[in-house]
Amino acid sequence: MSRHVAIVTDSTAYLPPPMMERHGITAVPLTVVLGDQAYEEGTEISSRSLAQALQKRRSVTTSRPSPEVFAATYRAVAEAGATGIISLHLPAELSGTYDAAVLAAREAPVPVRVVDTGMIAMALGFCALSAAEVAEAGGNVDEAVAAAEKRAGETAAYFYVDTLDYLRRGGRIGAAQALLGSALAVKPLLALNDGRIEMLEKVRTASRAIARLEEIAVERAGERRVDIAVHHLAAPDRADTLAHRLRQRVPGLADLHVSEVGAVIGAHTGPGLLGVVISPR
Repeated sequence: MSRHVAIVTDSTAYLPPPMMERHGITAVPLTVVLGDQAYEEGTEISSRSLAQALQKRRSVTTSRPSPEVFAATYRAVAEAGATGIISLHLPAELSGTYDAAVLAAREAPVPVRVVDTGMIAMALGFCALSAAEVAEAGGNVDEAVAAAEKRAGETAAYFYVDTLDYLRRGGRIGAAQALLGSALAVKPLLALNDGRIEMLEKVRTASRAIARLEEIAVERAGERRVDIAVHHLAAPDRADTLAHRLRQRVPGLADLHVSEVGAVIGAHTGPGLLGVVISPR
């Protein structure tokens, strides 16, 4: 990490811990509320526990970090030697995390640039990595922010879910779309667009939907040099199969990450989630 420019993100970036440590990236945890008990994502609740709770139809909600948590993070980073901070987060359309970071940034001991990347999961993680790489090379805050925003503008994220019910419950997709999907017994493919989760296609069966997800990822990657992330919740076989196919079919593949999403995204998508992020270098 650059001594002068520090990178902060949130726990929904789902960056592998060794990668965060190597690049000096700090993640502020969101909170998952299971029944009447609150847990920090990434340290206090596992994806497996979350999936089991959802399958039992237990009450699961999520909440943003408080401005006080962000303020403490910014102070700690400044005390470690940073003279500028870039704080990169999931869309304001989906969470109050960005707003909490903006409030904390006003009182931070060093300048903080808060960026709504419009991205989630490793789509957000790749933005943080790009910013960190520029900072490590001696770039300033403006240059690192520009790198993150460029990466966000070129990155695409697509998701398959077994049901839209979890997204409907959390208000992340319209009730009309969710009910339409249920009534037609279709399997939805979703895309992240301008910070919103939108219906991309409706497919009749899970197997066809997953095959279509593969085709979309291959088409989006094209011949470019790309990093890819495959995410899932309680669907490791699906994820491994998709990753294997993409390794065979994407000629410009640089790095491919396979991981289970954390509890926050999992709470809104439900078990069976399969997602793919395509991020040109």
